[in-house]
Amino acid sequence: MSAAPASIEQHTQARLILGTHRSVLLRVTLRYRAEDPLAVRMLFPAEYALDADPYDPHGPHNPDDPFDTAAPAAPAAPADRSVPDIEWVFARQLLSAGLDLAVGEGDVRVRPAFGMRTMVELRSPEGVALLQFARADLRRFVWRSHLAVPEGQELRHLDCDRALAQLLA
Repeated sequence: MSAAPASIEQHTQARLILGTHRSVLLRVTLRYRAEDPLAVRMLFPAEYALDADPYDPHGPHNPDDPFDTAAPAAPAAPADRSVPDIEWVFARQLLSAGLDLAVGEGDVRVRPAFGMRTMVELRSPEGVALLQFARADLRRFVWRSHLAVPEGQELRHLDCDRALAQLLA
């Protein structure tokens, strides 16, 4: 039997809710690393930063999305690949628990939603982002992370000396 991977990466789609009748689809990368066993990472394209203006006519727009009713006035410029993705890091347990019940009190909140969806709310000084995921996609990611590092075994994979050295660097 082969060992579980030390790192997991899964691409999925999320719907960024911009208003009552406005949203855009975006590609999200989910990451888990066994050397950081308590955390999960969500990476978003830089053009969806919370400090970006979602109503900018030259900003994110998906013409195939029936909820995105505001077409850009001019073609959007190609994405600048030199700009790094936006990364949110939070507890794997928070994501796991949020698949079945509302959890979170601070910057990240996760809750089940109607129609086998899961809502992830990200709060920062720049604003709030509300994302809707297919629950099955998030559940598959969490399951794969538990194959890499079983729940309750995280501390066995944590290198405290290295973590402390990184914190103090």
